[in-house]
Amino acid sequence: MSAVLAPVPAPDVSPERMAAAGLRAFVRIAEAWGLSIDEQLRLLGQPPRSTFFAWRKAPDKAALPRDTLERLSNLLGIYKSLQILLPDAAAADTWVRHPNSAMPFGGRSALDRMLAGNVSDLHLVRRYLDGVRGGGWS
Repeated sequence: MSAVLAPVPAPDVSPERMAAAGLRAFVRIAEAWGLSIDEQLRLLGQPPRSTFFAWRKAPDKAALPRDTLERLSNLLGIYKSLQILLPDAAAADTWVRHPNSAMPFGGRSALDRMLAGNVSDLHLVRRYLDGVRGGGWS
């Protein structure tokens, strides 16, 4: 007689918990990439400085706008892709600042592209890296 396994309940993944985890990860990414406060603000969509510092101080209490959540998702995806593509952590972390001749960058760095201010710029860098991981840029 075969045993039937009971379904495992899904973990509580509320938007608040995802936002808090995303903010904590962003702080570590910003440190690894050597981002200035102004660069961090731009990547997150230019929240007021007081809001940004409140988010950093108490990520569990942060109510993030949808745009900021989307930006965090893209940034975490970019970071993860770089860690996979460039297993040397230092190389992965400095890649974002190096000039890049690939089509989406036109000789500028990925960070320059991401700092253009639009969430679509973050998405483009993420798609580029996902394409490189998959063997092609689409």
